[in-house]
Amino acid sequence: MQVLSLPQYDIHIGAVCQPFADWLEAQPYRQLAVLTDDHTLRYCWPLLQPLLGPRDIRLIVIPAGEEHKQLDTCQYIWNQLFDGAFTRADCLINLGGGVIGDMGGFAAATYKRGIDFIQLPTTLLAQVDASVGGKLGIDYRDIKNSIGLFQAPKGVWIDPVFLRTLPFRQLRSGFAEVIKHVLIADATRWSSIRQLGRLEEVDWQPWIAHSVGIKQAVVMADFQEQGIRKALNFGHTIGHAVESYLLPTEAPLLHGEAIALGMVAEAWLSYRCCGLPYDSLLQIVDLINAHFEPCPLPPAADSDLLARMRQDKKNKDHRINFSLLTAIGEAVVDQSVEESRILESIHFYREYARR
Repeated sequence: MQVLSLPQYDIHIGAVCQPFADWLEAQPYRQLAVLTDDHTLRYCWPLLQPLLGPRDIRLIVIPAGEEHKQLDTCQYIWNQLFDGAFTRADCLINLGGGVIGDMGGFAAATYKRGIDFIQLPTTLLAQVDASVGGKLGIDYRDIKNSIGLFQAPKGVWIDPVFLRTLPFRQLRSGFAEVIKHVLIADATRWSSIRQLGRLEEVDWQPWIAHSVGIKQAVVMADFQEQGIRKALNFGHTIGHAVESYLLPTEAPLLHGEAIALGMVAEAWLSYRCCGLPYDSLLQIVDLINAHFEPCPLPPAADSDLLARMRQDKKNKDHRINFSLLTAIGEAVVDQSVEESRILESIHFYREYARR
């Protein structure tokens, strides 16, 4: 078991079964609720339930999917907590991917001005990124994570065993965030990540620990995202806009798939605006091309995508802000980019997608 410590909580990585059960037994909680979605109820709850002992657990089940990361679902969670007479002496366990962790944490942090919550991430994306750092929230008016807050969990328990429950597409989605962490903070891992083959055969625990270690260091330096933590948004300004745009269509993207697209476009912006070597741009494009299928993105989407980017949380002075790369392993934040140049980056992605 590997333990990474932040000032307010610990992150446990490894086989969590007995250590988690022992830790939970030592907590003073009067009641526990477990939040799952349809998928984690079926595949992950049976792995967790034996660890909770004879407690009377309130199981809260919501539909799976980003489209349910909204206020109506939060109201359902709050109602379940009210119906169970939960107080600030109780705790909510979030068992699931990024949607469960973001929304469950948000619901807990706002219920009666805040009850404890624990993150048990079950997807690669949540294990390497979403469950760490205390960013919580929901989507609102078709803008990703536009309502939310920063609040630390009581603890994060990451067990790679849950990855065995994932379909390939979900595993690949999480891999995009692993790529991002290498690109923004660790050039020494670039050669290794380029050599990874079939994702189903990767030993993920070292990569999870690597990503969590990077995020831990960044979060400790800038918990409320006033400076360097914005580097974690590389690929996300364009990626979030595309993800939101495609969500109501017949071909929505998973979060990591959208971020992979965003990293291609924003790597091109890094080349044009921040001096990223052209050779590095091509290496980034080749890596993402090796693992992610291209996404048809019609030119008719451009104005809608820009409108969504204008609502991005990083923006200042009515200018769209990016976190970009000066080199592989080196990121810069607060980079304002003209809208015409942003459209050029999306055009670059379209050209790449035709290859």
